[in-house]
Amino acid sequence: MPTVAASVPELLGLLDGIVRIEGDRLVILDEVALRGPGIRDVAWTATFSEDAATVEAARWIVWEASQELGARSASIQGLYDARARGEVAGFTVPAINLRAQTFDMARVIFETAKAKEVGPVILELARSEQTYTYQRVAEYATSVLAGAIAAGWAGPVFIQGDHYQFNAKKYAADPEAMTEEIRKACRDAIAAGYRNIDIDSSTLVDLSRPTVDEQQRENYVRAAELTALIRDLEPAGVTISVGGEIGEVGKANSTPEELRAYLDGYRAALDGMRPGQAGVSKVSVATGTTHGGVPLPGGGVAEVKLDFETIRVLGEVARSYGLAGAVQHGASTLSDSLFHRFPEVETAEIHLATGFQNALYEHPAFPADLHREIEEWCFANAADERKEGQTDQQFVYTSRKKAIGPFKRQLWDLPTKDAILASQAEKIAYLYDQLRVTGTAGILAGRVAALEEHRALPEALRAAVA
Repeated sequence: MPTVAASVPELLGLLDGIVRIEGDRLVILDEVALRGPGIRDVAWTATFSEDAATVEAARWIVWEASQELGARSASIQGLYDARARGEVAGFTVPAINLRAQTFDMARVIFETAKAKEVGPVILELARSEQTYTYQRVAEYATSVLAGAIAAGWAGPVFIQGDHYQFNAKKYAADPEAMTEEIRKACRDAIAAGYRNIDIDSSTLVDLSRPTVDEQQRENYVRAAELTALIRDLEPAGVTISVGGEIGEVGKANSTPEELRAYLDGYRAALDGMRPGQAGVSKVSVATGTTHGGVPLPGGGVAEVKLDFETIRVLGEVARSYGLAGAVQHGASTLSDSLFHRFPEVETAEIHLATGFQNALYEHPAFPADLHREIEEWCFANAADERKEGQTDQQFVYTSRKKAIGPFKRQLWDLPTKDAILASQAEKIAYLYDQLRVTGTAGILAGRVAALEEHRALPEALRAAVA
């Protein structure tokens, strides 16, 4: 198992002969060792060390190593602009939420992408997932970049803040306080290296209003305000890709009228704040799916009646406004037989989360004793989330994601994880093929710029070197 350093000198000792620090820069002495045991020690230290200075040092090392090795955090904006212009088409970008085993899952995703010559793949985490998986933005970005380094990846790394969502009840009670929560989330994400952020103010849509524009107004005004903030914060030379949303996933299917009202109002609102600046690059729509799927009483997930025609029509509307198209959420638990249809209707992006969590928990190699311990944790700690009429199986299915944080170290250190990760790799490879991103590595050239960005050397690291 990797070593978790308890101090900055110990961390440097683990990397002796692998890297050194000259001035304020990281110099790689042994790339093979860094991509192997070195990066694992650094990733585990960044995630599990109890010393704040050591964590900061480990994060700096990962970030600087990613700059030196060409696995840099980047915005997907340029590719989506090209799609809007009709220069590229026929594929759907997978956006994968890594809740558990983040370093190893990122490594497997990039290893598989490298083998299949995949260009665009997004790794993301929602605000809600940050909380229950115990992964704040700086930690998540570090784990993803470390996984890319371990995989031997050389190319843009798309890290995305997913569902930066307004809580409708909190907003009704105090709109400014709720908005400030999302502002802070954006500031933190950009500072951590995120270059893609999805703003979900669709929870503010009020269907009781008499016109579609009035129904969408709070949604598009807040989305425009946050886009303006993001444009103020983004690094020089970078246009952060911003996503919008018009219909909360799991509710009624979205309509062209809603999308037009949102985009017209959003553009006018943004131009009133930052005339002519880039707006959203894509919009998430409701098409019949539900986040996590609907668990059946005896186990399994209910089949979804997905409206592909809605995706196709709304994608066309979105592209007529200069966007890449429509985004599909809540798709990871769909039947494997459906995934090939997303690129057929030109879905721009698809979000995949719970299916990979299920594949972890339900794998035959997952330790039975740990499975029982997690179930017991759910009954003891998440009972207040149990819905009336749920069977024990349904309750555990909907609540076990909350155990990922409390059991994070056990999940990272699973003795049987290689077998589980091999299965995850097979599913990822299948999705790459079905979504038609296999063989797309070349489409990023000239469209996506992964700019070199160096960070200041932490004082504790400077002192340890001296």
